[in-house]
Amino acid sequence: MNLADIRKSPLFKELSDQELQQLVDNAKRIKLKAGDFLMKQGEPGDSAHVVIKGEFEIQIQSGQSLIKIDVRNPGEIIGEMALLAKAPRSATVISVTDSETLCISKEAFENLLSTSPSAALAVLHWVMGRLTQNESLLHQQEKMAALGTFSAGLAHELNNPAAAAQRSAARLQETQSKWLDTTRQIESHAANEGRTDWLNEFMLHAMERFDNPNKLDALEKIDLVDQLQEWLEANNVDSAWELGPAMVNFGWDPASFVKVKNELKELPALFDLAVQWLGTGCLMMDLLFVVQHATDRISQIVRAMKSYTYLDQAPILEVDLHEGLENTLVIMQHKLKRNVKINRDYSPELPKIEAYASELNQVWTNIIDNAIDAMEGEGELTLRTYEADGRVIVEISDNGPGIPEDIQKRIFEAFFTTKSPGKGTGLGLHLSHDIIANRHHGQLLIESKPGHTMFKIILPKRIN
Repeated sequence: MNLADIRKSPLFKELSDQELQQLVDNAKRIKLKAGDFLMKQGEPGDSAHVVIKGEFEIQIQSGQSLIKIDVRNPGEIIGEMALLAKAPRSATVISVTDSETLCISKEAFENLLSTSPSAALAVLHWVMGRLTQNESLLHQQEKMAALGTFSAGLAHELNNPAAAAQRSAARLQETQSKWLDTTRQIESHAANEGRTDWLNEFMLHAMERFDNPNKLDALEKIDLVDQLQEWLEANNVDSAWELGPAMVNFGWDPASFVKVKNELKELPALFDLAVQWLGTGCLMMDLLFVVQHATDRISQIVRAMKSYTYLDQAPILEVDLHEGLENTLVIMQHKLKRNVKINRDYSPELPKIEAYASELNQVWTNIIDNAIDAMEGEGELTLRTYEADGRVIVEISDNGPGIPEDIQKRIFEAFFTTKSPGKGTGLGLHLSHDIIANRHHGQLLIESKPGHTMFKIILPKRIN
């Protein structure tokens, strides 16, 4: 075998010809056809492979899918990290074309390291570089995963008001058409009966009520709707079940209609038109308020999103921590809706601080998301802020099961996670600690016992 092929690998390029020959003598050649598996995720990492010929695709199992993450070509090495760590394979490797590798066994690799200091040093440099590369990649994946969670939550939050606005707008168009037709009919009928003055006064009164809808609690509204609906049905009003709730919202009750009926006691047809005109108008205004409320909610979410990400702004800003926490809660509303009660204990005199705003919001997101998961979507989340010793403090607490003491010591380690496979990368709290400690020169502390877990973030007012 040509030693130049082996020397293409950065891992072996510093080895002498004698050391390379020793490696080749203790290795074996493996030939594969397109589609063959070189190694599978989870298998023992008992060998490394140098690609001599062909192309290999590296994939990671995610649920039922294999996700492509990298490609290896001639001169590159595969499987060395699992071999060095004596760990299971972290990925699956498939031959894309007819390929050939040099398989280096655990024994051959260890023999090379034990007999050649230069080989050991080369491997150390390689491993440090690969670890740095892998951690950088995983940091990026964690950010992308957070972005995916953020996007999913944002889509969920936007979908509800958008759907409500769409449904109400469709009904509004239909209701408006009916209301205009009824307006034409009642104006014509009132003119024929000589009651134009009465109609003008009635419409003016109705318009005043349209501008001042009632604010009713749920139980009070139910009682009023039942009373009005019963009266409308007793007086043979069509669609009483649909018009009643809308009329109650604008202050109409049986007594109001008794007065109108008495004014038109000799004109039952005009009375029927008046009730239909009024009911359709109330329904139209109701739908308009729903559309307005939905679009206001969309605007609120978009404002929170822009503030959360601090789009088009400098990375270091004067930050209102309360605003950041509240924007994070808006973005995560889809998870909080389950059965999570929010308790706020904000200091009214908390000063703004100098900070990397979007990175702090990532910290709030990571900690709150973990708290919700720990409580399994049901419990109390408490946010507290105050100033002490010239620094600002944010405490985020939950009443979940707590974190065992032996785990607390490792909670900020990279890749350490207590979540089941596929649900956590072990980088969320590691990145949060890095953002607080290294980027902001603050502290991220944890206190936990059954029924109470608190993350305490201590931040300076200025980044030195």
